[in-house]
Amino acid sequence: MDTIIQAIVIGVVQGLTEFLPISSSAHLILLPQLLGWDDALIVSPAFTVILHLGSVAALVAYFRSDLWRYAFAGLALLRERRMGSDPDRRMAVLLATSVVPAALIGVLLEGFIDTFFREQLLVICGLLVVGGIILFVAERLSRRTRQMHELRLADALAIGLAQALALFPGISRSGITISAGLLLGLERAAAARFAFLMGTPIIAGAGVWKLRELADGTVVGFDPAVLLAGLAASALASFAAIALLIAFLRRFSTDVFVIYRIGFAAIVALILFSR
Repeated sequence: MDTIIQAIVIGVVQGLTEFLPISSSAHLILLPQLLGWDDALIVSPAFTVILHLGSVAALVAYFRSDLWRYAFAGLALLRERRMGSDPDRRMAVLLATSVVPAALIGVLLEGFIDTFFREQLLVICGLLVVGGIILFVAERLSRRTRQMHELRLADALAIGLAQALALFPGISRSGITISAGLLLGLERAAAARFAFLMGTPIIAGAGVWKLRELADGTVVGFDPAVLLAGLAASALASFAAIALLIAFLRRFSTDVFVIYRIGFAAIVALILFSR
């Protein structure tokens, strides 16, 4: 198959699975191997992480008013060194706090995650199931009575720690952070909204960090056209996934994603065992 078409397929998969709570990293590792794709660029960790910049573009487009408001509030807080009663400054602090755990752990474990899980596909299947169980339990235990503005600093840190677990393929950034939000009593759509907002700097940081591998020539077979095709597909699919998931969670539970995760893991495991 033409490499550009493969990049578009991977971009669409990345965009959808980045925000649907089904684990983008698991799909991006498993799909090329199941389809027999072996292009050095397509299967490289750098390519799949850089595709996340398309997801960042979608996040900025969808949440542009919120992000600008919180960014200006954060700058005002730094300049004046006081919180006051401004809810936007408070939210800026909560979002900044939530980013710290995943950023630190991501830098420390980058090499291990890039190599270990690409050889341990059954482990990814197991983590898909584990993430599904966590989401299932969170759905049942959640009171779903709180909104984003009711979160406290300890809540933001707890959700940030949960986000750090998403570094392991199969867990899912949106899945684990939505689960944490639900366990803290957030309504489903509010949990998803906070998860997406807090994920913006982490996703952007990971993508920009991986760009250094393009600059120093570490990525084998780099082709700008292939990368741009993947980025465009990722951005469009990401925007659709964000809008659809938030609308979906206003009316329905996350159970359909639990079923998908377990079913997908079972199918992949069967294929791997059959080989």
